[in-house]
This record gives sequence, C-alpha cells and structure tokens, in this order.
Amino acid sequence: MAEHARAERRTRGPGAHHAQRRDEIADAVLAIVADRGLAAVSLTEVAAQAGISPGRVQHYFPAKRQLLEAAFERGNHLSSTRIRQRVGSDLEAAEPRLVLTTVLTELIPYDAATEAHMRIRQSFHAFAFAEESIASRLRVLYADFHRQMADLISKDQQASRIPATRHPYEMALALVALAEGLAAYVLAGVTSAAVARDRALEAVADLYR
Repeated sequence: MAEHARAERRTRGPGAHHAQRRDEIADAVLAIVADRGLAAVSLTEVAAQAGISPGRVQHYFPAKRQLLEAAFERGNHLSSTRIRQRVGSDLEAAEPRLVLTTVLTELIPYDAATEAHMRIRQSFHAFAFAEESIASRLRVLYADFHRQMADLISKDQQASRIPATRHPYEMALALVALAEGLAAYVLAGVTSAAVARDRALEAVADLYR
C-alpha cells in the first residue's frame, strides 16, 4: 500500500511535475541538436529553447553531460514509442521479423528527430571511451538490448524461419553493430540514409535464408 501511494504521488504530485520538466528540457536539447548540432548545446541555449531561465535548467541538470544524458534517455523513450506505433503496442504479439526490422531501421537516422537521437547516442559512446561510469552503463543497456534482439531471432528459429545453426546472441550483436555503424556513416555524410536502410534490410533478409 505504501509503495502504491508513493507511486501515485510520483504520477500526480510534485514528482510528476519534476519528471515533466525534465522531459521538456531533454526535448529542448534534442530540438537544438536536430537544428544546430551538438556543439550548440549549452545551458543558455537549452533554457531559451525550453522557455525557462538558465538557472532553472541548472537546477535540474548542473552539468552539460547530465543534459546530454537526459536527452539520451528521452531519445530512447521516444524511439521505443515510435517502434510500438509502427508494429503495435503489444511487441510480444508482433511478428519477430517485423520487430527486428523496425528496431534496426529505427537506429538509422531518417528524419530530424532520429538524427538528433543518434547524434546524442553517438556522443554517449564517445563519453564511454573516457569515463568508466558511462561505459559500464552502456554495457548493461546493450546486454539487455542484445538479449531482446536475440530472443526475437530465437522465436523465429523455433518456428523454423531462421536456420537453427545461427547463434541468436551473436547474430543480434552483429546486426545492432551494423545498424549503428551505418548510422555513424549517415551522420558523417559517408552514405545516405536510404542506402544504409537497404543494407540493414539485406542483413535481416540474409538471416532468414
């Protein structure tokens, strides 16, 4: 009962307002990145975009890295929402290949929102090279992500749609790495989003042969 009451207060009371304000600030970061790139992110620019004072931004996020971390989390949440909209709210009931394809292509920038998300995501990778706290967090996130992708592959192996000789986790890791590598190429202008998407789709098709 006590836990339920605490959860209700977070949903309806000051906790809900706090979470809403954090989301609004994170959305402001994503909007700036989409419009002007990562270099334009600062307390003053985020405050102007969010329509609040720089001091208010700093109250929620004392350092720029924390702003980017919030945008990273917000981008992941918005990406999950887009995936559910495309395949249906019940991911468990959706066809594994559809979910697999949707998740992988969502990792490749195709509009301003996904480009901003992937720029933030790539910046987090750069942080991880220098900071073990970020690296350890990414390891946990990727372990869970790869497991979910591997579960999709296993389901279609059980349905005899994917050869049983394929190792689900290894294939999941390879597919995610391919999609994110292609995303980096798109962000750097090495290749187009259309070419990157086609290559990701080809990789999924190869899995089913």
